[in-house]
Order: sequence, then structure tokens, then C-alpha cells
Amino acid sequence: MSRNSVLNERHRALGSKLDEKAWGMPIPSSYSTDVNDEVVAVRTKVGLYDVSALNIVNVSGQDAEKLIDLLVARDITRLKPGHSLLAAILTEKGGICDDIMVIRDSQTEFRLSHGGGDTKQQLAKLSGGLNVRVEPDNDVHILSLQGPKSLAVLGPLVDFDLSALEYFQHVKATLFGKQAYIARGGYSGELGYEIYAKAADTVLIWDELLKAGAPWGIVAASWNSLELTRIEAGLLFYPFEMPEGDTTPWEVNMGWGVDLNKPGEYCGKAAVIASQGKQRVVQIGLIAKSAKALSAGDAIIIDGQRVGVVTSASYSHYLMQSLALAHIKPEFAAKGTNVVVQNAHGNIEAYVAPLPFYDPLRLRTHPRAGV
Repeated sequence: MSRNSVLNERHRALGSKLDEKAWGMPIPSSYSTDVNDEVVAVRTKVGLYDVSALNIVNVSGQDAEKLIDLLVARDITRLKPGHSLLAAILTEKGGICDDIMVIRDSQTEFRLSHGGGDTKQQLAKLSGGLNVRVEPDNDVHILSLQGPKSLAVLGPLVDFDLSALEYFQHVKATLFGKQAYIARGGYSGELGYEIYAKAADTVLIWDELLKAGAPWGIVAASWNSLELTRIEAGLLFYPFEMPEGDTTPWEVNMGWGVDLNKPGEYCGKAAVIASQGKQRVVQIGLIAKSAKALSAGDAIIIDGQRVGVVTSASYSHYLMQSLALAHIKPEFAAKGTNVVVQNAHGNIEAYVAPLPFYDPLRLRTHPRAGV
């Protein structure tokens, strides 16, 4: 189904051709501004993204918790209202078929944020016989304010103490006289906040945020810059970091997404538990000795043998390095391992590097006192 952001005219005015789509919605993959300047603004000041292409599904009713607990490998019964968590949806064979954000608003009300995987199909299959309503929300729009100055911009504009909002928490609030959900989080590896609003209110909120952020150097940021920041931050993106088609959580460092002591059944439980310790590949970072980006699908070679594949890549002007996320056989995953990457530019030397490339202690998103 084709969808459109109410901000399309704003994106065109900023130079976007809206000639690419994500999950059925045209997206501003680029603006007339330099994408690397946008990254610098997000890393040092603040950027505003329109990420309304994400799919939101409202799940409510007496059995809402039961349905979502059947859907994912994490224990949803422990999730409190006003909090969210990331989770993987699994096939019966234990492979990842989508990653989602589970947002709990009350005991009987949830919102699921996801991309293009099997969430809708799995919900339809599992909801039979349950007292639950599953309704896609095609009206909601999502703005993402990211960067170290995001609190300074947004804090004075809301009717609560934004500085007290913890990561993966959200509240219902008034913003520019409009009702919205404000959540702490994002996809950039920076301090940030996401704003969920009705379509009718989103243009006003976008315009007013850009006005309020002007003293702090705010920029409208494109999806291409978000891709650069998320690779620098080592953040995974379904299905690009799961190219095998049956990638297990253990193979992409998502063991935290499987609650081994979770009671009851969920889709893929027996298979995913049985696959622990049987990883065929390991998610790694690569730094290439190149002034250009590698490409997804490039082969990773050691001693003439293919041992892995690049899943996502970029050249980071901010870090001045050619970065890649990749899968490699476990025996070659040690940090510092030298490899050769074969691509259109020839054979490129690279080495296995720790993730994330940027802010390895995650202090930007999870600041700790005294550090």
C-alpha cells in the first residue's frame, strides 16, 4: 500500500526528489545540503528527521499483552506502561523475520513500530481466538530530533521535565498546543527524542521545531545521513544485517533479545534456544584501508577463501574511515584480524574492528555520572 508523509512539500523545498521509498512511503533520501554536513550537525548540534515511513500497529484489548508475548522472545509481561523495548520476531525455525519496537501505553494498549518484515503476518496468525484489536495506524507521523542539543531544543517546549525521561521511556505531552507522544531514543547513536503526532499536526510541529532549534544550529536531516550515523553507531537494520534469510539472534549479537527463562510459548522458541552456541556467522565491524565505501554483498576473503560478507557500509567523513558491518565465520571474528574485501574497486585490505565505531561506551545515548 502506498503512503505519503504530510511533509512531502517541505522535503521538496529542501531539495529532495522523493524518488526512493521505504515500506511504501516516499522518503527524503537526500536534500540539497551535503549529507556529511548533516552528519556533523547531528553529531555536534541537532538534526530533525522525518521517519514517518515506519509502520505503526496499534494492539489493544484484554489479550493484547498475551498476543505480543506470543510474538516475541522477550518477556512482555515485565514491560511497564510508559516504557518500550526492542525485540525480534522469529520464524518457527528461529530465524529473525522482523525487528520491532514494542511500546506499552497501558495494561491493555500497545504500539508496535516496525519496517518491512513479517510483523503483520505474524500478528494475523497469532491473534485468532484472542480478545484483541490489531489496527495499522496510517495517520501517525514520527519526527526524530537527534543530537547533543536535542534536549536544549525540545526541553523548553514541552509540559514536563524532559531531562528526567530515560532511554526507552515515553510520555503523552502537549507540544505547540498539540497532543503527541514524546519518546527518548533514536537511530543515530546520539541523545535524541522521537515525536509521534497526528498527520494534521505534523507540519506545524516540524516548522516550529526548526524555528526553535535555529539558535542551536538545527538542520533538516536526510535518510542518507541517518544511514551514515547508524553505521557509525553499529546499529542493525532488518533485513540488511540478516542476509542469510534465517539469521538467528545469536548471530547478530542480539542474545539480549531472547529471554531464556521466559515462561510459556512464543514463535520459534524451541528452535532459537536450540540454536544458541551454533552460530554459523558473527556480526562484526570492519575498517577498510580505503577512501571509498565498501558495498553490501562484497565478499570477505582470508587466504583465498570466502569467509564472510559485507552487510552495510559507508565512508564516514566524520570519523575519516571506511566502515562496514559484516558477517564472518566465528573462527575469524577476533578483533584485529586482517581480511581482504573483494569489490568493484578491486581487493581492499581491511581488519575486524570493535563495534560501535562511534562512541564505543554509548555515553552519548546512555550518559553515566562520573564518566
